[in-house]
Amino acid sequence: MRRFNADLHIHSCLSPCGDLDMSPRAIVERSLERELDIIALCDHNSAENVGAARRAGAKRGLHVLPGLEISSQEEVHTLAIFDDEGQALRMQALVYAHMKGTNRPELFGDQIVVNEFDEVEGFNDRLLIGAAQLRLHDVVKEVHRLGGISIASHVDRPSFSILSQLGFIPDDLDLDGVEVSRRVDPRSARTAVPQIGSRPLVASSDAHFLDDIGGATTLFHLEAPTLDELRLALTGKAGRGVTFP
Repeated sequence: MRRFNADLHIHSCLSPCGDLDMSPRAIVERSLERELDIIALCDHNSAENVGAARRAGAKRGLHVLPGLEISSQEEVHTLAIFDDEGQALRMQALVYAHMKGTNRPELFGDQIVVNEFDEVEGFNDRLLIGAAQLRLHDVVKEVHRLGGISIASHVDRPSFSILSQLGFIPDDLDLDGVEVSRRVDPRSARTAVPQIGSRPLVASSDAHFLDDIGGATTLFHLEAPTLDELRLALTGKAGRGVTFP
């Protein structure tokens, strides 16, 4: 068993609110500087920079999990994290099919698709900052159908979290965990945010700028940096587990 330092919520320059310096290669370099072993790239409603990040990470020994941060029709943000790029792109296709609107870069920022060499390959013109017309329960169900895990994003925040939007966490919502941001000490999060209850907990940076990467992390005790191992750790099974730095 080995300890893996993980930041499971990082945005790239594809996210409209992400800094333009957040290229996949730059994210990998800064993650290594911060001594991270695992990251998940979770851009808003899109996985188009995931492949570049995974290729850049593979060259440097950083394990990059493909993901998205999905905004449901209730405007609840959840992380959808997968083992391979194909799963993430299939989830992306479903999200795209339920999105409306066109991005306005002058208001929301550019949405840049970049390869692993920091070369711009295009611009996404969808309104990625918007909400997909998918119910939260359906988002979680589809993530699981595709083999991923679903984590409620930044539940401590006053906007776009499950608690800010719904006021509670539905008992019948099959989440794999909940996330607190770097604004909350994860060791006291269950007291600070009592609605978390006994649900599995992770801490992530929600980085939109290079300096934010690794600002909050989770230590996973695993045999290998795979999604199956993360599932075991979140449930505390087979000697796997979660702690915090």
